[in-house]
Amino acid sequence: MKRRILCCLLLLSTFGAVAQTSPDSCSFRMSLLTCAPGTDLYSLFGHTAIRVRDDRRGMDIVYNYGTFDDSDPLFYFHFTRGIMIYSLSAETFADFMQEYQYEHRGVVEQVINLDCKQKNILYEALRKNTLEENRFYTYRFHTDNCTTRAGLILEDNAGGPLVYPNVVEPRNPSFRDMINDYLNRQHQYWSEFGINILLGVHLDKKPTNLQAIHFLPDYLKAGFDHATVGNNPFVLQENILLAYPPSPAEKSLFTPTVVFWSLFFLSLILYAARKNPQAVKAGMIFDIIYFGLVGLIGIVMAYVWIFRVDDVCRDNFNIAWALPTHVIIVFFYFKKAGWIKTYFLITAALSATLLAGFPWWPQQISYAVIPILLTIIFRSLIIYKNRKHAEDNPVSGKTGHL
Repeated sequence: MKRRILCCLLLLSTFGAVAQTSPDSCSFRMSLLTCAPGTDLYSLFGHTAIRVRDDRRGMDIVYNYGTFDDSDPLFYFHFTRGIMIYSLSAETFADFMQEYQYEHRGVVEQVINLDCKQKNILYEALRKNTLEENRFYTYRFHTDNCTTRAGLILEDNAGGPLVYPNVVEPRNPSFRDMINDYLNRQHQYWSEFGINILLGVHLDKKPTNLQAIHFLPDYLKAGFDHATVGNNPFVLQENILLAYPPSPAEKSLFTPTVVFWSLFFLSLILYAARKNPQAVKAGMIFDIIYFGLVGLIGIVMAYVWIFRVDDVCRDNFNIAWALPTHVIIVFFYFKKAGWIKTYFLITAALSATLLAGFPWWPQQISYAVIPILLTIIFRSLIIYKNRKHAEDNPVSGKTGHL
């Protein structure tokens, strides 16, 4: 009898030891963290991460799918080609929050409604994804990013189909509209211009509700706000972990619209002063620099169109005005070849066609492009007129006058 009691005591003590060392899933608290946008370009769209907290074991970990290594010497080369290797990292909650405290960026926590079994499964899935052979993935700008990954792993371990509210109606924006909302909010005029002229027609597609939710942090948060599994809400409660008023973005008059309209009016002034020899010389310099820079922009467009592994920069209507061949043609500016006249007439026709159909093209084109188109049309027609005049009056032999 004493031996049986002793064996039972030993058995109970063994179970007690196991219970102390194994995780108790019911003490877990899983939550989605949505971080406010920052001022740097990479942070303008906010951020998403997953927090796993267990007060019994003193554990508070943030799983972050947005980790990348910018120390790679080929980082920017890979970036332009769309080959971005991101990874899942795990860090303490305190370390994660330090950056947002320093940058005065708000953080909102949504505690996820999971039972003990689901919490444990999710925790193991996250731990498995942090293994060296699993943690890396190829980042895709609008289809597979840190928000996409965080949303999917929570969906896959929700214990049933997750039903989202509609977060895109009534405005029903395109991917480009969603991006521009954030750029405009921060008055990122030049970033907005650069991004918009490089992104092709594929970003003008209107995402489905689920695609929008998986694209940007704020949309995922909005989807989780009223998402349900069965008849149960997916979010138990929402906590504001860091509250900062939005940083007032600095406005500037040095915007693409102002700069490009100024250049257009400069071209008009040069033409108005065409009887002045200095204005004639300045007009020639203007043409060479302007068309040379436009051609360089076209080379960048062509490069990302051809060499990016995704389709975000393909089928770009902007190539109609940013012809890469302009870089070559400026070296023939003072030549008397007749084909140059034809080249600039075609250039003017392409830009005029793009301008005429501006509101109806399937690709949304930046309004800052309008003065660029007008300048290209105007200066191209002047060059055409001057060369035609020179051909009709070979005695003067002038091809570069205004």
